Amino acid sequence: MRLADLIQRAGINGVDAGDAAVTGFAIDHRKIAPGTVFGAFQGAKFNAEDFIPAAIEAGAAAIVARAEAKVEGALHIASDEPRQTFANLAAKFFTPVPETVVAVTGTNGKTSTAEMTRQIWRMCGERAASIGTLGVTTPDGSVSTGLTTPDIVTFLSNMSGLAREGVTHVAYEASSHGLSQFRNEGLRVNAGAFTNFSRDHLDYHETMEQYFAAKMRLFDEVVEDGAPAIIWTGPKPDEWTKRAVQHAKRRGLQVLTVGEQGDFLRLAGREATQLGQLLAIEHAGETKSVKLPLIGAYQTANALVSAALAMATGADAAQVFDALGRLQPVRGRLERAVITAAGAPVYVDYAHTPDALEAATVALRPHVDEAKGGKLIVVFGAGGDRDTGKRAPMGEVASKAADTVIVTDDNPRGEDAASIRRQVLAKAGDNTTEIGGRREAIAYAIAQGSAADIILIAGKGHEEGQIIGSGDNMRILPFNDVQVARECAAEMVA
Repeated sequence: MRLADLIQRAGINGVDAGDAAVTGFAIDHRKIAPGTVFGAFQGAKFNAEDFIPAAIEAGAAAIVARAEAKVEGALHIASDEPRQTFANLAAKFFTPVPETVVAVTGTNGKTSTAEMTRQIWRMCGERAASIGTLGVTTPDGSVSTGLTTPDIVTFLSNMSGLAREGVTHVAYEASSHGLSQFRNEGLRVNAGAFTNFSRDHLDYHETMEQYFAAKMRLFDEVVEDGAPAIIWTGPKPDEWTKRAVQHAKRRGLQVLTVGEQGDFLRLAGREATQLGQLLAIEHAGETKSVKLPLIGAYQTANALVSAALAMATGADAAQVFDALGRLQPVRGRLERAVITAAGAPVYVDYAHTPDALEAATVALRPHVDEAKGGKLIVVFGAGGDRDTGKRAPMGEVASKAADTVIVTDDNPRGEDAASIRRQVLAKAGDNTTEIGGRREAIAYAIAQGSAADIILIAGKGHEEGQIIGSGDNMRILPFNDVQVARECAAEMVA
């Protein structure tokens, strides 16, 4: 493919590419082959501009970088936003792409919403996939990527590969990191969704305003003009939800609100059942009764946002409501890992923010048999090298919401694990116990559980390892909460 054609299709002016041919795109200079376009970006830890000479020596056809970057021996495509320019160029190279693409942003619920949207589309007869924290989930299986939003080359390559496999519908998680770093640009995005907003990632964004601005790029710039904007609204919409609606309206998007105050899908009633929830949903002047096979208010929110995304992109409403009754739990999201020999159900959830931890405990509380003295037992920790300000609030939330709390290690990374636990414990109540080893903490919780209790293991969800150390000293020890819970429950029987 000629570089000149890509530049023209990307709307870049003032660049003469001659007859140069493009064979690929890369943001890692070690992956350069003759004809590759190299994205040389400044990062928090590395400046890829330092590797421009190596990329040119390896045969790079062009370098996308700041105007100030030194480029000798290859075409310099200068840009004030080199990540965005690189993404727009790459999007013209990686074709075809699925015809229907939707994106989900928000602090919590992105993974579940994207995956549930995929499930609904599949049950409506579409070949659908999802991309996010769980990896690339296709009609034929799942491949892990390890990142909520992969780098732009991987993202676009995945999209093109899915299209070549016959996938027509894709839902992806639009994380704040991905949006701020232009990691999911250039595609035609048919609809966007906003789930909720609360504290997270302030180690990266620094302030809530900057964090919210990153999220709002989805509505401000990424989705196509006039696209549907699905926004969850609870019984009392918070200020962030109102502002999300304002962003969508300013852009001229079709705002479709969902929830207790929703105008597109209104949650008129919700009743907890033994294995799920009975929902009353108002849509187009009619009330539908849906038996949702998932527990918890936030799972209801995720399911309804997913339903709205499917309907907004052409799915039949009757088929969507039928599909809601057949949704499968998302891995690591209030996933029931085991029922102990004593009869205590053990759930695993990815909750790693104060709001998410509170939502998970609220979801499980109705299933505690308090008439028989049942307790809600919660095991959780906080990750190292991440937003430190959320640690004490997590301890406070857990000790208020649960009857018994065990604070343990999550992924300490480069920090001292005991120091992280002390910060979590700073605002925890007298019902809190500290057990550093995560396996030991899980075993302790399971040993306490009775048939009247519910046990929640929070923080790591679907993750397959525990990260110890950082940089060259980083180790990832095999650790899966679901597997460990099952092993600990089995050991109680042996």
